[in-house]
Amino acid sequence: MKLDELIQLISNIAGITVNQSMLADSLGITRQTISNRIKTQSEVTVSEIRRVEEFFKISIFSSVTDDIAYLDYFTDVFASCGIVFSSEKTKLPIPISMISGYSKNKLYSMINASGNSMSPTIDNGDKLIVEHWNGNQIQDNKIYVFCFNNEFFVKRLSKNLDEIIIKSDNPEYRIRTINGKSAAELILIGKIVATVKQLD
Repeated sequence: MKLDELIQLISNIAGITVNQSMLADSLGITRQTISNRIKTQSEVTVSEIRRVEEFFKISIFSSVTDDIAYLDYFTDVFASCGIVFSSEKTKLPIPISMISGYSKNKLYSMINASGNSMSPTIDNGDKLIVEHWNGNQIQDNKIYVFCFNNEFFVKRLSKNLDEIIIKSDNPEYRIRTINGKSAAELILIGKIVATVKQLD
């Protein structure tokens, strides 16, 4: 969910006209920060939704009961640092509006981001919502979580004939390619369809 969508949702639930200054007050940040985040299409965190609920004395999650997905959150899985998936998980309620292209027929889960290779799009500590791969082709320049050489990574992928191009959003990291038999060893876990930003 984007900040401008949150403003509209609060207005609808609370029955008042909410502006950027009121939202800034509810989150304890400046009006300029709100304005900048709206311009950059920043996503709202679950913690921020909770703050808004308390400030405006409303219940966003309960008002959209049919629009909540309960995802498996693998608390000890950190993509890009080599920790493997485990049975250590909890259920976390997430508004469906946060999940790009949500479908009840798809499987989703949540993992943690580690490192700065995808910054500023994904920062260390962000939670990533993964739409599990169901055999579709790689969509060029989308962000995926995948396993290669027994390590998990989150990167932008593109496919070019018999090679896979792996890109980081942080320009300090070079573009890599995997081709031939090695490309067949890359195991797609899924596509990143939402980022729940870590609070500063």
